[in-house]
Amino acid sequence: MLTAYDIDSRGIRMAAKSNWAAFPHDAKAYAYAGDALKKAWPKLHAGDCEPFPDAKRAAALLKAAGKAAPKLDADALAEALQDAWRAFHRGDFKAAFDAGEKLGPVGASVAVKAIGIHATYLVDDEAEQLKRYEQASKIAEAAIKALPDEANSHYRHAFALGRYSQGLSIAKALKMGIAGKVRASLDATLDLEPKHAEAHTALALYHAEIINKIGAMIGGLTYGAKAGEAEKHIKEAVKLTPASPIAHIEHGNVLLLLDENRNEDAAATAYEKAGKCKPLDAMEALDAAYAQEQLE
Repeated sequence: MLTAYDIDSRGIRMAAKSNWAAFPHDAKAYAYAGDALKKAWPKLHAGDCEPFPDAKRAAALLKAAGKAAPKLDADALAEALQDAWRAFHRGDFKAAFDAGEKLGPVGASVAVKAIGIHATYLVDDEAEQLKRYEQASKIAEAAIKALPDEANSHYRHAFALGRYSQGLSIAKALKMGIAGKVRASLDATLDLEPKHAEAHTALALYHAEIINKIGAMIGGLTYGAKAGEAEKHIKEAVKLTPASPIAHIEHGNVLLLLDENRNEDAAATAYEKAGKCKPLDAMEALDAAYAQEQLE
């Protein structure tokens, strides 16, 4: 009988196929077959600045990863990565995760994003969500070791740990030192790629969530959390990706975390903007649907 999580040859827990709920919307517009993927790539990846995986990019990844690289040539790796991202964009998150995970650290970016987005929107059980975020963080840690100069090695780590910490009590998360690890990975991301909108968003949430949970004074003294920094980073994220639903959603969330009473109307406006964005892929469709649900 298939259990909720299988163990692979390296001891990493793998989510079982039975737990991968299907993307619940029409995905025809998100197929991006053939050259359509490359054409749409700049808009699809405006938020995470992921480079398009052509043969040149694949060769660079193979060289950088060294012994951790898959046993493929550049052309084969490029094709495998493109197919993995196509699966992600059309909402076949299981296929995207499997394809990325199979490539090791070189495929970690798509693997972590796939399992993370699926867990966020399509997994209801909180314990299972935590297991998936934990699994994603381990994959990202391996990517940091193999590809430390890749901005998304660090960002995916921050993303997975951040989601994981949100499922814990604030006391437990802080005791485990997760906040410091998230901050370090986000700082590393922005050092490597200053226009990484999703990292700016995550850093805004870092400041806002700590202030919301433990107060501005203690949060500032202990973790360097500042309301002004939260506002600065979320504004930068919206500026970099004005057509992205998640940037507006998290803008609303930051506003509520900093001062729910004062910012309720502004947060609602941010959610409205998110809901009106035209999704470019399955992830953005889930983002926009979430925003619309918050206004009902």
